[in-house]
Amino acid sequence: MIAQNLARIKATIPSQVCLVAVSKTKPVIDLEEAYDAGQRHFGENKVQELCDKYEVLPKDICWHLIGHLQTNKVKYIASFVHLIHSVDSLKLLAEIDKQAQKNKRVIDVLLQFHIAQEETKFGLNLFEANELLFSSEFKSFKNIRVVGVMGMASFTEDVSVVHAEFASLKGIFQELKNSFFKDDSSFKEISMGMSGDYELAIEEGSTIVRVGSSIFGGR
Repeated sequence: MIAQNLARIKATIPSQVCLVAVSKTKPVIDLEEAYDAGQRHFGENKVQELCDKYEVLPKDICWHLIGHLQTNKVKYIASFVHLIHSVDSLKLLAEIDKQAQKNKRVIDVLLQFHIAQEETKFGLNLFEANELLFSSEFKSFKNIRVVGVMGMASFTEDVSVVHAEFASLKGIFQELKNSFFKDDSSFKEISMGMSGDYELAIEEGSTIVRVGSSIFGGR
């Protein structure tokens, strides 16, 4: 089933869009089935689960940390994580930079923005992002690379709301690109869209979609 679901979804997304299979709470056997079907990008939202799966699964998998990340957990994933989607503070960036340095690597990150109507705890607004990127501390980091932005739309049936929220994230991306990353070709990712709304997200310019239940079935 998983292999068929993957094939169906891949047929609906452009080749330049990265499909991250959100495998949180799913058993290793499910990930192996997706892996055997050619899937290489997997997303987890808990550090412990990510580390456990990393240990037992093939090492050519690109692991995405998509959930809220506490600073004291960064060290556990710093040696292998492919992309951290959920950076929402200078303090967290500083810790990622420090742990990346210890592991002699550069870690790619996305800045998470709060674009939904719901009162979620996490995500920057444009003012906070500007402050962060202008700061001398940010400019001192050598072992992180900001490659784009991430956001989650409201959980609603109203397609116009979702479209507007995704469009707002695309606008934020463009503004940051013009202000801070004009000559940086690696700043190109917009991570938005999940099982219920990834097609809308792609219409609005998403480059990474995070799809779980449509691949692995409901929890």
